[in-house]
Formats: sequence, C-alpha cells, structure tokens
Amino acid sequence: MSKPFFRTRIAYAIAAVIVLAGVGVVTAVRVDASNPPPASAPMLPEVDVATVLEKTVTDWQEYSGRLEAIDKVDIRPQVSGTIVSVNFKDGSLVKKGDVLFVIDPRPYAAEVDRAEAQLAAAKAQEGYAAADWQRAQRLIEDNAIAKRDFDEKKNAAASAAANVKAAEAALETARINLGYTKIVAPVSGRVSRAEVTLGNVVSAGASSAPLTTLVSVSPIYASFDVDEQTYLKYIGRARTGTSVPVELGLADESGYSRSGTIASVDNRLDVSSSTIRVRARFDNPDGTLVPGLYARIKVGGGAPHRALLVDEAAIGTDQDKKFVLVVDAQGRVGYRNVSLGQLHGNLRVITAGLNAGERIIVHGIQRARPGDSVRPHMIAMDGGAASGDQADAKAASADSSNS
Repeated sequence: MSKPFFRTRIAYAIAAVIVLAGVGVVTAVRVDASNPPPASAPMLPEVDVATVLEKTVTDWQEYSGRLEAIDKVDIRPQVSGTIVSVNFKDGSLVKKGDVLFVIDPRPYAAEVDRAEAQLAAAKAQEGYAAADWQRAQRLIEDNAIAKRDFDEKKNAAASAAANVKAAEAALETARINLGYTKIVAPVSGRVSRAEVTLGNVVSAGASSAPLTTLVSVSPIYASFDVDEQTYLKYIGRARTGTSVPVELGLADESGYSRSGTIASVDNRLDVSSSTIRVRARFDNPDGTLVPGLYARIKVGGGAPHRALLVDEAAIGTDQDKKFVLVVDAQGRVGYRNVSLGQLHGNLRVITAGLNAGERIIVHGIQRARPGDSVRPHMIAMDGGAASGDQADAKAASADSSNS
C-alpha cells in the first residue's frame, strides 16, 4: 500500500471522530435544555415584628397657654418729692422689704417734729384743763361756783383730751409719710428697670406713673383654656380638692420638664368660645420660667388604667380606617381594623381590634400582604430589639442566607 493512500485514510478517520464528537456535544446540550434544573424557592420578605404592649397608663390632655406671675406689683410713690436714691439694678432679684427707691425725707422728718411739738402742747393743755375741772368739781359741791362755769371747765377738759388724740393722729400720719419716703419691695421677686431715675420729682397717687414693676418668681402660674367636655370629665375634679397632675413644657423643649397641679378654675364658662380658664401652679426655684412665655400644658385626666399600646409606625391608613398587620405563629400575615386612643410618647393606645400578646408588624408593612408568609424579626414595642427573639431571628436569617 502506497504512503499517499495510507495518509488519506488516516485523515478520513480523524475527520469522522471529530464529527461524531460534535454530534455528541450537540445531543448533550439538547438534553440539558429539555431538562432544566429545578428553580430555588423565593426568599420570604423580612419584617420587624413586636408583641402588643400592655401596661398601666394615664390619659393626658394637651393645651397651649402662657406663664403668669402670681404676684405682679406696679411700684408707685405714696408721697411726693425728689428721688435721692435708686437701690437696685435693672432686672435683679429682690427680697420683700428691700429698699428700692428713697424720696428726700427731710420735709417729712420736719413734719414729724412739728407734729410731736403739737402733741406736747396738747398734752400740756389737757393737763391744765383736767386739773381745773377737778377743782370745779370740789367747788360745785359747796355751791361755790356757778353751774355755767362748772360746765365750761368740764367742756374745756374734754376738748383738751380730744386735741391730744388729734395731735397723736397727726404725729402718726407724719411718721407714716416719713416711712413712705423709703419705697420697699412688697413681695420677693424680680424687679424691672427703673422708669424714674435719680433727681426726678415724683408725685403721689394711684394715677402717677409707676417707678418700676415687680413680679414674683416662684411659684408661677400657667394659664390655659380648656373645652367644656374636658372640664366636665377631668378638670372639674379639682374643685372638690382632688389633685389633678399637670406637666409643663417650653417652646424649645420636646418633652415636659416640670410637674405641677391645678391651682384654680374660673367661676364661669366663656359662652363665646365654650372654654373655661384654668391656672396650674409650678415651682420655679431657678427662675427659668418668665411671665409671658408660651407654655405647652399636659393635664392628666381620669384614673390610671390598663391599656394596649403599639408603636405609631405600625399603624396603617386605609381610606378612613386604621389597621395593623398581625403575624401568627406560622409567620402568616393577617389584617386587623383597630380603634385608636391617645398617644403616649411614640406609642398609641389601641381601644379595639387587638388582644394582648399578639404580634404585629412594626416596620416593613409595605413588604407584607394579608395572607402572605413573612420572616419575622422580633423587636421590642418601644423600638429596641427584643434580646432573645432578636438573636433567634438573626440566626435564622443567617442560616437562610448560607443555604
């Protein structure tokens, strides 16, 4: 056999092997395409789930009001004269009895001296008239004096005694006026600026301009208006001596920093607004609270009672209805219409629609549908993770990811 013929046969054999191998590959591909591997199960959505919280709460009503000083005094002069001393700094704290202003006391001191002299003269005249009447009494017994003279001496003694009393009253008035030259603080508190300065002449009277104003610091009132229903349900108890708790927050505070009690309730309802004015009393030892400040008032209404609470984020809105999504032991989602009560922090009271111990979705409502199954990640209802449940949920999540 020639070499060319041998080589040609080898070439044909190699080509045949290649063709057969290609057919096998194509056949394998077609078999794989007609029998694809089974698809993996879809991942269940993970949601934050918390157990409905049950605890004792007190219902609170919120209002807006203004702070008011318990004592507010316009300091006015009670005698006329020249201001010779101003004894305080604007805006300073003063105590009851501290001297604020001094009016020139010299004219009033001279008036006291004059009144003392008049009293001395009146007393001397009284002594003479009394002695003269005593002599007349002895003489009238012996008919040694006329009845007319006796009556004159008696009248002179009575008139002298009356003059002594008038002189004493004049002296007391002079001393009072002298005391008014020192204008003192009638109450303890914070004084405003001096409206009249050293050297100015002031006049006495209720119509005179105030020298300054003085307001008490502690305690302090917060005044606010409540509606008729709230008054009948809660505030009216304060009239019977029942203590009604009140909390106060300022405009720059997110919470309520001070506690107080209802101090007074007005004696009539304003028919134009259907509200009644209420005053709450708060301690203010540091002087932070200033009359006129805006105040947020929270009034405790009713007795403490047990209630179911859920995180505000767990509540959804369906048109005019409120709902939550509950998760059963098998991880299946259910739909519940609920009735809402008051808000306590970030927790909302549920008055109907839920039972204690049920689990609801707090975060991830948009990823769950009623009837679907979910992977619950347990957290506490106040927003923190529930220690044991959270660890179990994380472990389950990790196992699912690894598989």
